[in-house]
Amino acid sequence: MATRVIREKRGMSPFLMLLVVLLVAAAVVGGYLGWQVWGTTAFARDRAVEEMTRLRTSWDAPLPDELRQEDPAAPPVVADPTPHEANWLLRIPAFGAEWPIIAGVDAADLDRGVGWYPGSALPGQLGNFALAGNCVTEGEPFRRLLELRQGDEVVVETRTATFTYEIVSAPAELTVQADDGWVLDPVPGQSDVVPHQALITLTTCEDLFPTTDRAVGFGTLSDTEKKTS
Repeated sequence: MATRVIREKRGMSPFLMLLVVLLVAAAVVGGYLGWQVWGTTAFARDRAVEEMTRLRTSWDAPLPDELRQEDPAAPPVVADPTPHEANWLLRIPAFGAEWPIIAGVDAADLDRGVGWYPGSALPGQLGNFALAGNCVTEGEPFRRLLELRQGDEVVVETRTATFTYEIVSAPAELTVQADDGWVLDPVPGQSDVVPHQALITLTTCEDLFPTTDRAVGFGTLSDTEKKTS
């Protein structure tokens, strides 16, 4: 009888307690990672669709006077973007992606679409039109960016025109550090040179886990199609 009482008072062994704690921790971490990878992505994609729908609806309104042009041969006018709002659309035909371009690269901007670096060129203009996008979580618009190859097209649609860029340096070919700002220069790597062509720069995290490595691709403007007002 005494032996039975002693066994009943022993309770859970330290090994078993440790095992339970580890299992609970693994479940919590797994749930968090699952939310980050799948949950935030699903919500971000829904927000992106809403942003694109709202943007297209705004484009159905009459063209503002400042965007009207009498000369059909003149280059299209692109309005200055509204900060932290969807201003343009991005399409990458190689993998069927379409995302709103938000004017800004804060975390809240990248959670809603592809971000435009303020201070870089506007779509179709001379200089460097620079974009950033998440490769994992929050919609992961640039998840497949490293699949782009030379010759692939990147299409940017604005209120007044559609600009098509051709990739000349694939993202998989260049890795830089997060603070390597030269890739955002009007002429990348040549800060003292005046740009003479319209470029696009696409940047994203190179790895599926947090590092300072960034994959960077470059393209040049190959076609401009003005919209009729």
